[in-house]
Amino acid sequence: MKDIVVIGAGKIGGAIAHMLAATGDYRVTVADRSREQLDAIAPHEAVSTAAVDISDSAALDALLSGKFAVLSAAPFHLTGAIAEAAARTGIHYLDLTEDVATTRKVEALAEGAKGAFIPQCGLAPGFISIVAHDLATGFDTLDSVRMRVGALPQYPSNALNYNLTWSTDGLINEYIEPCEAIVEGKLVTVPAMEEREEFSLDGVTYEAFNTSGGLGTLCKTLEGRVRTMNYRTIRYPGHQAIVKALLNDLNLKNRRDVLKDLFENALPATMQDVVVVFVTVCGTREGRFMQDTYANKVYAGVVAGRKMSAIQITTAAGICTVLDMLANGELPQQGFVRQEEVSLERFLANRFGRVYDPETLRLPKAS
Repeated sequence: MKDIVVIGAGKIGGAIAHMLAATGDYRVTVADRSREQLDAIAPHEAVSTAAVDISDSAALDALLSGKFAVLSAAPFHLTGAIAEAAARTGIHYLDLTEDVATTRKVEALAEGAKGAFIPQCGLAPGFISIVAHDLATGFDTLDSVRMRVGALPQYPSNALNYNLTWSTDGLINEYIEPCEAIVEGKLVTVPAMEEREEFSLDGVTYEAFNTSGGLGTLCKTLEGRVRTMNYRTIRYPGHQAIVKALLNDLNLKNRRDVLKDLFENALPATMQDVVVVFVTVCGTREGRFMQDTYANKVYAGVVAGRKMSAIQITTAAGICTVLDMLANGELPQQGFVRQEEVSLERFLANRFGRVYDPETLRLPKAS
């Protein structure tokens, strides 16, 4: 049984802890500075809690020492300190961040580290990069890679056609920070909330637009090999126009605290959500111009004996799968590991990764 620390006692952190504990192969300590958050973690014999302030490096080091790995489910602006502690204590490090600057810091810390440093292990970045890279390997030459992901309410009922399904801080960061893309073969920066498009899937119309962080490290991996590559967030039509008005016309992009308060007090959360994943890759294969597409929808359901939202399922399963593959020796045990180094076939065959198949929303017990 491997000892794991999960930092962050929110909905995603709790989901990760219970997914891991349900297998019988992991003993999990959930850490957070909020005792109220920790008390909300459902009891389990393989899950314990610890009240720790991340800014207290001595306390953080003491918590991590001797553990197999630390998984960060904390807000993106706290993740760097956790990575530093993992480097000091010589353990494996995984996170869910979409923040580009944080990932660069993690990559720098990975140089000479005793453990593996694997950032961006969630849905997007994370699973989306694994899918896109797998599709890309099936072509002789690449032309375009288009990655689209959205966590949406099943029953939208407001003008934004949206409910809160995950971190408000992370959502705002994606809507404001610059986005990476490859345009005509070159890595460039493009503004968030722009380049809107519409598409249909299973008879439902969606819009998609630029948001930050979703490409992860895939831009650097494929730079010079693909003509066009971009990532866009999926929403129901009408969402982008209203958010752009809030950000630009009301200047809330420079008043994040006001925007966060507005979202959290005007948009209800929901457990009735759906995650839409849509990846299209074009290129040449055996002299023909071809297209391959991965399309999937994951709904809320019961995992590890608990009702979870779709964003909880997909995000927690992403980091749990990568951890499991690391523990099984299927990934490098030291240094910086990119999501595109993870095999899609092995990911989907993993006991956690199987939740991306709607027919298998369950986790098998330890063998």
